[in-house]
Amino acid sequence: MPLVTDAYRPPEPDPLLRDHLSLFTDDLKDLPLLDLACGDGHNGLFLASRGFSIILADRSEEALKQAGDRAASLGVNVTLIQIDLEQRISDPFENDTFSAVLVFRYLHRPLIPCIRKVLRKGGLLIYETFTTEQARFGKPKNPEHLLKPGELLSWFQDWEIIHSFEGIKENPKKAVAQLVCRKP
Repeated sequence: MPLVTDAYRPPEPDPLLRDHLSLFTDDLKDLPLLDLACGDGHNGLFLASRGFSIILADRSEEALKQAGDRAASLGVNVTLIQIDLEQRISDPFENDTFSAVLVFRYLHRPLIPCIRKVLRKGGLLIYETFTTEQARFGKPKNPEHLLKPGELLSWFQDWEIIHSFEGIKENPKKAVAQLVCRKP
């Protein structure tokens, strides 16, 4: 029996994704899922270990290399795309390309119309990032990277809202807005 190490275990997803894992049904396997500004890719790798086709996109070459190495150790295939989403002038992806988009701890407001377009009809969006209240607890503090009250929900209010939260989370203490919704 092979030795089981963390290198061969799927990473733990963020709690918001874990709490809504039941939404990731086989009908979402017809198109890839996008983990946008993925960092170490733990959310996308978690879903890849469950048979989903995943695209990990981030500007950090180092983070993508770590995610790619972890994917190889898990025996899952992922597509890695190095892209600086804040320097990109046009939409980085085609319309109706993805069955789900994951965004955690990232905000670049000019991407919101793109996110709305790249999801196919019936596709899922899981988004969590910091609000202006986060400046009380630590980084980030730049208002360009912090959501105003009600801002995240306002961008997708015409979609089917499955979960919405805005407030303070504990352990560690952070001010976030969360949204899980489906494109009509």
